[in-house]
Amino acid sequence: MKLSELLEYNDIVIQCHDNPDADALASGYAIWWYFRRMGKEPKFIYRGRKEITKSNLQIMLVQLQIPVSYEPDFDRTPELLITVDCQAGQKNVTDTPCETLAIIDHHQITTKLPPLSEVYSSVGSCSTVAWSLIKQEGLDVNDLTELSTALYYGLYTDTNKLSEVSHPLDRDMIDDLKINKPIVTAMVNSNISLEELKITGKAILGYEYIEKHRALVIEAEPCDPCILGVISDFSLETECVDICVAFYDSPEEVKFSVRSCTKEVHANELAAFLADGYGGGGGHILKAGGALRPELLPAPAKQIIHERLEDYYVKFEIMYAKDTVLDTTKMKRYRKIAQPLGAVKLTDVFDEGTPITVRTLEGDVDFVIEDFTYLMIGVAGEVYPISYDKLIRSYKETNFKFNAQVDYEYEPSIINRETGAVEQVLPYAKTVLSNPGSIIYAKPLDHALKLFTAWADENYYSGKVGDYIVVRQDDEHDIYIVNGNLFDKFYEPA
Repeated sequence: MKLSELLEYNDIVIQCHDNPDADALASGYAIWWYFRRMGKEPKFIYRGRKEITKSNLQIMLVQLQIPVSYEPDFDRTPELLITVDCQAGQKNVTDTPCETLAIIDHHQITTKLPPLSEVYSSVGSCSTVAWSLIKQEGLDVNDLTELSTALYYGLYTDTNKLSEVSHPLDRDMIDDLKINKPIVTAMVNSNISLEELKITGKAILGYEYIEKHRALVIEAEPCDPCILGVISDFSLETECVDICVAFYDSPEEVKFSVRSCTKEVHANELAAFLADGYGGGGGHILKAGGALRPELLPAPAKQIIHERLEDYYVKFEIMYAKDTVLDTTKMKRYRKIAQPLGAVKLTDVFDEGTPITVRTLEGDVDFVIEDFTYLMIGVAGEVYPISYDKLIRSYKETNFKFNAQVDYEYEPSIINRETGAVEQVLPYAKTVLSNPGSIIYAKPLDHALKLFTAWADENYYSGKVGDYIVVRQDDEHDIYIVNGNLFDKFYEPA
């Protein structure tokens, strides 16, 4: 859905969820601003039993001039109703009759969506969705500093001070926004009320310690999600604690925050594991979080979190390649298939010596362009840097344009960190043909695996059942994992 598709309507009401948070207010503000710029007269409301009282949100409403009104008894039927940061029919939004419904959200889809919907379940905030939709229409939210500041604060609060940002679209918005820093500081320093301070202390006193996993599970009363980050950050500093999961359980949603200080557990992986099938989770290796939909849970949230946490530790084998020799008698021999891939000479994009960020769905990679630095584009669309020496050893160059055979959720880009200029990767890519590779041994995994490779034992690669564990014939410690869906594209029997 594009916002311009909604311009045929005149009587427009924008509604965020009851008891709105910063993200709901910011995203609703953005959609209101778009329609105002297009000559419409939309109305922005929230309903429910509680009016906004939190001090940080009061500052947000006043200082950023957010035109929302509290309408608990709203009784007319608009031509178009747009719900933001929620999905009509969920428990956290009061039902408002309308002629036509549109939904803009970032949570997991739990209801049947109407044709006019835009839901990005993998991004960190609804503010990001609204920013992206407005950008697609050729408008710049930075034309109104109050709006760009609101969108930043919406993402900031929904991702626990940006510590749980994982999607590149969120990072693009952060880079793009021009904000009023003093107002953000004022809101940040008014975020915790005295009541929430009490909630924090009470939650920590009721901790549960799982000694065999060196893990804390802490349940709090429903609160601002940032409080969960405060609880888990503080608790992780405790001796004998490597993992902390703090959560609250409310009728609307179950929010949780994950922290890790051990290299054997990535917080973002654990968050995704806890939420799998019930919601969404993600973030960074050390800090992550997520949400569960109560209506999808087969048992109380606390029980689900405990069971999933136990399953996580049972499920994964940990392997250090430098200390491991695989039994290749139980593995089959394969050879790498010659196939077309993409290569980008980075000096064709920016000058030598330019500090850049390569932004992909998998994360950001920062480095400085050297004369012989290239980017490779793999079969699955993955992007990674490669030296020219390694490139010509493994691939044959052509002068043909590279055509990616994948649909990108997020097309990779290159950011000049000095100027902020952004270039897409694919227009610069030329086709290279991979040479037949060395002999390898491989077999499908029958259990989940965390592999610390011989050349990078500070970080692990995860393999799931059906992926392949691979070892080079000429190096018994060169062990790695290949996605099961891609293995047959990469290798053939030798």
